[in-house]
Amino acid sequence: MFEKIVVGMDGSQQAERALGLACDLASKYDSEIHLVHTPEPQTVAFAMGALAGYHAVTTMPSAQDVDAAREKILTLARSIAKEHDQKITQTYMELGDPADQIIACAEACGADLIVTGRRGLGSLGSLLQGSTSQRVNHLAKCACLSVV
Repeated sequence: MFEKIVVGMDGSQQAERALGLACDLASKYDSEIHLVHTPEPQTVAFAMGALAGYHAVTTMPSAQDVDAAREKILTLARSIAKEHDQKITQTYMELGDPADQIIACAEACGADLIVTGRRGLGSLGSLLQGSTSQRVNHLAKCACLSVV
């Protein structure tokens, strides 16, 4: 039913649950898992432990901070996949809008399903503009699953 599953990963608990669910589905359907991580200031700060529950950053992290956060999030993702006896087929990491990057990945790999956390580390602006998962659900050309 699902040959290719795309998962958005920002390091949040919701994204971790989304990846866990995607791994469960992948084990049932023998699916590939494609992971998308789009570094943003708030996700980098969260991954580096700079924020204690707050999701606002006043300065852009350095390139070294972005690289370190990316590795931390990818290590977490690989460990979640391993716990479910799955592997991540491919990872995509581009700068830009997370929803756009998730949709672009899904279209490029021919995904049957996109799995995202319903509320990740989106900024305060997402309250006004809509969350990444809302945007993905609206624009994607394949099935979408938002995980609470």
